[in-house]
Amino acid sequence: MKRIGVLTSGGDNPGLNPCLRAVVRTGISIGLEVMGIHRGYAGLIDGEIDEMDARSVGGIIGRGGTILGTARSPEFYELKGRREALRSLNRFGIDGLVVIGGNGSLTGALELGRMGFPTIGIPSTIDNDVNGTDISIGVDTALNTILDAIDKIKDTASSHNRAFLIETMGRDSGYLALVSGIAGGAELVLIPEVETTFEEICQAIEDAYIRGKTHCIIIVAEGWQPGTQALARQLQERQEELGFSVRVTQLGHVQRGGAASAFDRLLATRLGAAAVHELSAGNGGNMVGWIKSATALTPLEEAIAFEKQINRELCELARIMEK
Repeated sequence: MKRIGVLTSGGDNPGLNPCLRAVVRTGISIGLEVMGIHRGYAGLIDGEIDEMDARSVGGIIGRGGTILGTARSPEFYELKGRREALRSLNRFGIDGLVVIGGNGSLTGALELGRMGFPTIGIPSTIDNDVNGTDISIGVDTALNTILDAIDKIKDTASSHNRAFLIETMGRDSGYLALVSGIAGGAELVLIPEVETTFEEICQAIEDAYIRGKTHCIIIVAEGWQPGTQALARQLQERQEELGFSVRVTQLGHVQRGGAASAFDRLLATRLGAAAVHELSAGNGGNMVGWIKSATALTPLEEAIAFEKQINRELCELARIMEK
């Protein structure tokens, strides 16, 4: 193997640039040429590929986002699109590919592998729902961003005697809401994986008021149904009996931005370096994850077989801490 490619695909998050930096500099250190593929699989199909050197990734370890860009690529889901991607890889003389992304991106890596092209994946998603890794790149930074917001909202909530619904990202996974709720001292956490009735929510708010609290913080994952706005409307109709006035804050894409935390920078660097070594050693078809504080290989088929489930012990811990 003389030349490898690297791309970032799917949702962006803090930690992508540190990972790119590690892939490029590790590849160069073992005598490989490294080609950067812009805009994920869409850029691969279109041949948006440039050679990268050590200076290409200089100064990016503290930058959020991804210098290669990312994009969704409906064309890549079709066989024709994947064939075009393979043509681009062959045209640029690329012998192996590093894919940094979540479940969808890793599925793309697996499909290329099934077509005979060596690929290796690195888990990168703030939802932390990829199998074969205890934590994905970007999760720690996103959690710290959410915690900072919770602390600030708690200050204003206490000043005005309010209940705040704080919506985090997580269409299908409640991980961010659950962990930030525990770490942020929330009175209640609402996630897609756990059913919570409207009356239970009202009871939690009333209990907080009766205990003499000056605020009530409820963390809501965006995938929780019937949704944050619908819940807010229902609660606002009962504000007088609940004791708190109700407000909503949707954190949105601020959770994806910013410089990566120290943990994410180190995790991204270690996974990026390990991925290059494994790909060079002929261990394509795998994902490099982080298990029990060490890098570990998981076949891509297993990594994307199903979305990782929420830890039920964390759910129980959240319930206890809400008392």
